[in-house]
Amino acid sequence: MALSSLPRVAAQGRRVRPARQLGNALYYLLAGALALVFLFPLVWTVIASFKPAAEGNLFPPSLWPSHISAENYRTLHDFGDGIWRYVGNSVLVAFITVFGATLLSLLAGYGFSRFQFPAKNVVFVVILATLMIPFQSILAPLFLIMRAIHLGDTLLGLALVYITFQMPFSVFMMRNAFDAVPREIEEAALIDGCSPPVMLWRVMLPLVMPGVVTVALFAFFASWNEFLAALIFMSSSDHYTLPVMLVNVQSGLYGSVDWGAVQAGVTITMLPCVLLFLLLQRYYVNGLTAGAVKG
Repeated sequence: MALSSLPRVAAQGRRVRPARQLGNALYYLLAGALALVFLFPLVWTVIASFKPAAEGNLFPPSLWPSHISAENYRTLHDFGDGIWRYVGNSVLVAFITVFGATLLSLLAGYGFSRFQFPAKNVVFVVILATLMIPFQSILAPLFLIMRAIHLGDTLLGLALVYITFQMPFSVFMMRNAFDAVPREIEEAALIDGCSPPVMLWRVMLPLVMPGVVTVALFAFFASWNEFLAALIFMSSSDHYTLPVMLVNVQSGLYGSVDWGAVQAGVTITMLPCVLLFLLLQRYYVNGLTAGAVKG
């Protein structure tokens, strides 16, 4: 490069740098604005849960409470069998759902990815085809089946229903996660004498952990927030989960809505979801990315 052209290149570099900085500033400004849009309802809910009960029904609503009050949380604590009973029911159902969906999809995904058996692709397509069936349309048959096997109005029966809903997506995710693992790793483990169960547990499981976390998070969110099936299958009030309890607690005197108690219940309901997502976000994003590029 000629020496005479160096000043011109330097000038161009100085012009590019402010343009790039302006682009970055606009990007962060837009991202911050979108973050505020999504965070505002959550922040509003938390703030409203600490308002006195009388202020919860004011119109127009006030942004800040006149003073911090735990009255709405006391209302939840004293409602029915107590808020912790319903939290415990939701935790138990979510735990069974996460454990069952993760274990079954892990084994099924490994089988579909690594083993050959008759009509393998047909069976996999049939499993995926069930995603097109609205789950509301099979609630009545599932209700009759649960009652016939004496699992109606039980938390275990409700968890089994949730596992059924989660299996198509979970199997799809886990098969894609196993497909993303190079077969050379598996062949090296076979040469070292690993049997298929040992290989799955010690070799493959750490490699597909993002997919496992993704399946577990989806199963948890679906079971924790699901309302319709819980309303249909649970007839005893002491078996209600949090979403069903919130519908019952919102009705106040003469059918008026107790917005303060509802906001407190929503705050309690969303805390585990937010914490789990923040803790496992790295695995969750990697698992979704692996599932998106393999098919």
